[in-house]
Amino acid sequence: MTHHHQHQERAVVRERVVVGVDGSLVSVRALDRAADEAARRRCPLRVVYAVPDRDEAAPVLASSVSRVADRHPALAVETVAAESGAARALADASGSAALTVVGTRGLGGFGGLLFGSVSLRVAAHTHGPLLVVRGDHADGSGGDVLLHLPDDADAAVADYAFEEARRRGARLRVLHTPAHRHVLPELPSLVPATSPGQERLVRRERADEAVPRFGLAALRDLHPQVEVVADTVRTGPAHALLEATRDAAVVVIGVRRSDGRPGPHPGAVGPTLLHRSHCPVVVVPAG
Repeated sequence: MTHHHQHQERAVVRERVVVGVDGSLVSVRALDRAADEAARRRCPLRVVYAVPDRDEAAPVLASSVSRVADRHPALAVETVAAESGAARALADASGSAALTVVGTRGLGGFGGLLFGSVSLRVAAHTHGPLLVVRGDHADGSGGDVLLHLPDDADAAVADYAFEEARRRGARLRVLHTPAHRHVLPELPSLVPATSPGQERLVRRERADEAVPRFGLAALRDLHPQVEVVADTVRTGPAHALLEATRDAAVVVIGVRRSDGRPGPHPGAVGPTLLHRSHCPVVVVPAG
């Protein structure tokens, strides 16, 4: 009798957090943040340094490994010295990444790469979410997870924000920015919101306003443990978002790909946030 036992190892790409370093102070902050993210996800950290000559990378990579070991002794760390441009190195390394992390405000390397629309270009070529750690914001703990939700938002972007809030045990704050066709002033309610039932209805209506085409309600059902507050912002969405980042742990925005190029146009909130956000920004590829 032959007992056919097949032990099949699933060909699953192991999730990891990838971080780009270049030896600058801001990339050290990005490294610290990436290590915290990897520890939170219980997955390995991959440190990538793009240099013209691989031998130049050794000191920076070695100091990165020892710095991570001090903060998270049990965390598995891999290092890569890439002889390509920083954007290309990150895009290549991000293929098996749950999250790719970079810093802004550096000079050259991964830091100088990430100003304005350039960072959106990196996001468009990075496979998966890109966390942009700003140089003036060292720590991302505490505060809400903030989600910018335009009318044409993608379910994957909102889902990432829910997951982020769940991982942190944080509240999710949704700022919905409707398209400009909704410019009519709101009429005052004819029924005063005094009874508990009426108050609940008003709260639900406010939340349901922040429902783009895929429906926020379905994501609430999938993540019942996440507390959600939703607001609709009809004027000055970029300013409202910037103000909201003052108290947030992280802000999540979507970037649409079209022919390999990201979609946000001048005046969209993406570039504004990447330049001026008070907290780190996660750019999630949509579509």
